[in-house]
Amino acid sequence: MKALSVSIGSATSKGKKAINQDFLGHQIPAEPLLTTRGVALAIADGISSSPVSQAASETAVTSFLEDYYRTSEAWSVKTSGEKVLKSINAVLYSQTQSGPSRFDKDKGYVCTFSALVLRSNSAHLFHSGDSRIYRLVGTTLEQLTKDHRRVVSTAQSYLSRALGIDPIVDIDYQTFPIAKNDVFVMTTDGIYDFLSAEEIASCIAQASHLNSAAEQILEHALSAGSDDNLSVQIVRVNEVTHYQLEDIQHNVSLLPLPPPLKERMQFEGYDIIRSIYVSSRSHVFLARDLDTNDMVVIKTPSAELSDDQPYLENFMLEDWIAKRVSNPHVVKAIDPLRQRESLYLVTEYIEGQSLAQWMIDNQKPTLEQIRDIISQIANGLQAFHRKAMIHQDIRPANIMIDKHNIVKIIDFGSTYIAGVTNTQDEEVLRGTMRYSAPEYFLGHAGTERSDIYALGVIAYQMLSGNQFPYSSKIAQARSVAAQRRLTYRSVITDASELPVWIDDALHKALNINPLKRYEEVSEFVYDLHHPNQIFLDRTRPPLIQRNPVMFWQGVSFSLFLVIVFLVAQGQ
Repeated sequence: MKALSVSIGSATSKGKKAINQDFLGHQIPAEPLLTTRGVALAIADGISSSPVSQAASETAVTSFLEDYYRTSEAWSVKTSGEKVLKSINAVLYSQTQSGPSRFDKDKGYVCTFSALVLRSNSAHLFHSGDSRIYRLVGTTLEQLTKDHRRVVSTAQSYLSRALGIDPIVDIDYQTFPIAKNDVFVMTTDGIYDFLSAEEIASCIAQASHLNSAAEQILEHALSAGSDDNLSVQIVRVNEVTHYQLEDIQHNVSLLPLPPPLKERMQFEGYDIIRSIYVSSRSHVFLARDLDTNDMVVIKTPSAELSDDQPYLENFMLEDWIAKRVSNPHVVKAIDPLRQRESLYLVTEYIEGQSLAQWMIDNQKPTLEQIRDIISQIANGLQAFHRKAMIHQDIRPANIMIDKHNIVKIIDFGSTYIAGVTNTQDEEVLRGTMRYSAPEYFLGHAGTERSDIYALGVIAYQMLSGNQFPYSSKIAQARSVAAQRRLTYRSVITDASELPVWIDDALHKALNINPLKRYEEVSEFVYDLHHPNQIFLDRTRPPLIQRNPVMFWQGVSFSLFLVIVFLVAQGQ
């Protein structure tokens, strides 16, 4: 059976402008991704009014080409592409909102975007903005995309749709069959505003190869007076597969749940060693890859939830999340060398113990040990937050420590992905109550500060000898008024040797009001290592915080003495 084969040529130039705000790229993966995911091409054009739009264009293209191939094989091309683009849009929008241009979109991280995915015998188009995708038809080009540009007058127009403009983006999608020798052309407006479809087609027909055709198109556009950045990408289909797309086993509708796994059972090239964890929602096994002899962890969905589509969707998201986050302090997803025949996840095997078990074995850790663990968890969390993702279930059981004392975050079943996770369909509180930030109990969506709160609870727990910063009633405090009545219990006691400023850092990370917490997890880590001058200017925590019982005992005794005195005076 013939595999999909293509030839690609491309060229880009800043033209007469000072910088090139265009960006383009493509990916032709090896098997099995060539069959399951296909060939992907993308092109983006930053808006000229923005000084950072070139960064937006590069981010959009590179992130799409990376993240698309990290999506679940069980997803359709449409599902994968749309989820990836919604996530990218959320990241760009967030960058603008957190910068000086949050009130001026024309200066933010905004770009047009078009992508073409060729898989099996079909083409899939994703589009937002006014970059274009054409198909060569005879001696001219057929425009496949629609320009999302609103014309006000002959001298004024603006983009009505692009990545990074709004928190939610609409993506045009279409699919159609492809055949051998089909040619597709992707351009920015620096090309098509100055060359006709026939002129572009003529350059392709006359050139000896596609890279030469792309260079000629740029030269002709410049000669025609183009004053913009210029980019073009051309792809020719050399071979298509003979089977129909719906016959691919890895289509979402055809990828079944795996059979029940047992010890010493062989499953899709893996030797199942033993069960690690079994619950009503998932089964986790230690396995050995028969080809590489590497130990891995296999996670399968629960057969009881086989008809629960939201659950299966979330299960597939876990695989994508693990592949998106490349960090030494986050468990790594493993791409199987073989095509999957059923739905499951594969991650690296971490030889070690959970932080929960480590805390049992080390009930009086040193301050340096605690700082080291918290710093490593924070490093992993930063990788999530940079991708506009919130873990939402940071707790000791979801932290692993390997034999080299490397700390890694695991389990992404509760992770929120900006632009992808539908909060209306999701339960807000998905983590463990003791480590869940107070805003979850009010029904509010979480933020990066919610993860910081959870990290703060872990730090507090280790520093206090397995205590928690608020009473056990925090989960019942489901109103603002009830939460205001909660009192933070200082980790500093009369017998404590901890510096007071450590407690100040904890208190800030654990503030009931998320707006009063640290904005970045790195700030919390820094303050755990270095005394913040603001904290040093404060006095020792009052007795009511350090020991509320002793405080009220003292108040009661004082009142008793006053009463005794008054009674004595009356006599």
